[in-house]
Amino acid sequence: MMKLVLASKSPRRKEILEDFGFQVIIDVEKIEEISHKKEIAEKIIEIAFKKTEAVAERHPEEFVVGADTVVVLDNEIIGKPKDEEDARIILNKISGKAHKVITAYALINKSKNLIHTDYEVTDIYFSKMTEADIDWYISTREPLDKAGAYGIQGKGAAFVERMEGDFFSTMGFPLGKFVRNLKKIGINLLRGEQS
Repeated sequence: MMKLVLASKSPRRKEILEDFGFQVIIDVEKIEEISHKKEIAEKIIEIAFKKTEAVAERHPEEFVVGADTVVVLDNEIIGKPKDEEDARIILNKISGKAHKVITAYALINKSKNLIHTDYEVTDIYFSKMTEADIDWYISTREPLDKAGAYGIQGKGAAFVERMEGDFFSTMGFPLGKFVRNLKKIGINLLRGEQS
């Protein structure tokens, strides 16, 4: 199966790709995660591309993939909370409301002159959380390193009424779209070669 250099420290992204069968090597470059694009999806794509491009410079012969995930509520990007109080504010904001999770990825192979980017949008419908729910959830520490202050693959799943879209994308990597797009651009998954 295809080898990938993953430009991310996210254990969830690594797990998603490895579970599918990719051989994953982690290499990360710290970048400034800012974009001046107007559209939210374009911003996320640009940040994913910057993360990937920085690592691809060191691995010109390899397929390098990077991603970025954000939660969007009422056209406002909600990132990771700064601390417990920030997590409380975010959870109160998304409680009882629908929001979007957007995950963008970039795939680069310098030697093959390949640059491919795409994104996936998933709609999440959150149940109404009581203050006791929020207190308990923050006490688990799970919200503190997650965009939108919750993890759908963990205890945060208890507060999700329903979702429309790709579950893996909400975890941090749109696996289905990624695999479909590899086939479309002529990459053989078994060997990692362009046909």
